[in-house]
Amino acid sequence: MTADLFDAIADVQPSREAMADGAVLLRGFALRFETDLIPALREIVAQAPFRHMSTPGGHQMSVAMTNCGNAGWVTDRTGYRYDGVDPESGQPWPKMPAVFRELAAEAATEGGFENFSPDACLINRYEPGARMSLHQDKDEQDFAAPIVSVSLGIPATFLFGGLKRSDKPARFRLVHGDVVVWGGPSRLFFHGVAPLADGEHAAMGRQRINLTFRKAR
Repeated sequence: MTADLFDAIADVQPSREAMADGAVLLRGFALRFETDLIPALREIVAQAPFRHMSTPGGHQMSVAMTNCGNAGWVTDRTGYRYDGVDPESGQPWPKMPAVFRELAAEAATEGGFENFSPDACLINRYEPGARMSLHQDKDEQDFAAPIVSVSLGIPATFLFGGLKRSDKPARFRLVHGDVVVWGGPSRLFFHGVAPLADGEHAAMGRQRINLTFRKAR
């Protein structure tokens, strides 16, 4: 990529799309971080590879996961929780890179939530056909902090509902570089991802990577 093209990307002002009270979609917000973001992501995956975790009910998730930061979200037959240690390696999760923290904090501020300092980043890998059923992010100790979700790779349909699972979710098409921020009145809204359609992204291949930043503890 040429310097002129990098400058052109830097000059583009991401657009905002209101999703609900306390929730906003920042189109293309992560693109200016891309040069450092993707190499940092690859280093994390080299240290803590993706794995398909199992739910407490014993079902293997179609989405592969890993984590970075002081806490990592894990699921197994004992339940959902945050743990400072990777259960597969017995080692602490990789440290959260500076570019991750910077992106999360700036996106949160843009979404109306200042001083966001995440201690956990759940990294999900969606391959064609993978999905995430409607759920709430409620394993964190403090719901005052927002959720910041970054999309990389092929497009996905993000489902954003309400406080009840039965609430009909709105559908948002997310593409590489889009960031969703939600908190406040929307913090416990049900959300998910429709089955991923096949495709290929120049930098990420036939997959979608989702970075979900949280204040877990």
